[in-house]
Amino acid sequence: MEKQCKQEGGNKKAKINDADLPLISIITVVFNSEAYIEDTIKAVINQSYPNIEYIIIDGGSSDDTVGLIKKYNDYIDYWQSEPDNGLYYAMNKGMECATGDYYWFINSGDLPFDLSVLDNVFRNKKQFADIFYGETEIIDQKGASIGMRRHNTPEKLNWKTLLKGMKVSHQSIIVKKIISLPYNVDYKLSADFDWVIKVLKNAKSIENTKLVLSKFMDGGLSKKNLIPGLKERFRIMHDNYGFFPTVFSHFILAAKLAYYFVKNKRF
Repeated sequence: MEKQCKQEGGNKKAKINDADLPLISIITVVFNSEAYIEDTIKAVINQSYPNIEYIIIDGGSSDDTVGLIKKYNDYIDYWQSEPDNGLYYAMNKGMECATGDYYWFINSGDLPFDLSVLDNVFRNKKQFADIFYGETEIIDQKGASIGMRRHNTPEKLNWKTLLKGMKVSHQSIIVKKIISLPYNVDYKLSADFDWVIKVLKNAKSIENTKLVLSKFMDGGLSKKNLIPGLKERFRIMHDNYGFFPTVFSHFILAAKLAYYFVKNKRF
């Protein structure tokens, strides 16, 4: 992958304030999100955890998104704004520009659960896992809680767990850089699902934080393109688990989804 980190913006220089703690690269991808980007930025830069590198990749917004990013230039390590080929290209750019020990994707509209969440994950540990994961709260466009995510995270997580569906939200998984890989941009809607399966395959240690790690804004890309997204997920599951396990799993997933919708009137 060609490195695309030409200097455009960002004045804060990531600095390790506590050498015993890893540097977390928080990456925000955004496009025309002036209504939400400021809340996301403030929730990141006001974290109590000292060792954060903050990177924002904007897809060439035509609203005031870039103006709001510039407002916080002194608190952002690096940002750029230019047209790109979509969400997962931008996320790959973010990883290419990151220098931290871990990646955490908090895209515009999404939020870390609270201002101490990273402290709660990484403080007072003798060893640091390859992957940390937790629960996800769903919020509406005004930031009000809708409830917890439909899929509860399992007590133990590995790549085979995702045969039962996306059991962990992409916003609630923090992944060590050395086991990460680029998103497969052949997938336009579900490359995050493919990526999570692959990093779980690469991981030697996976820790359930037993915390709510993020708030996810309802109505994301996959939800707006439900049928094409499900087709991509079928392909991803077929490639990783085989045809018959994937078909059997989809019967179970469809039944659970129907029950959940009838009970909660939402997906």
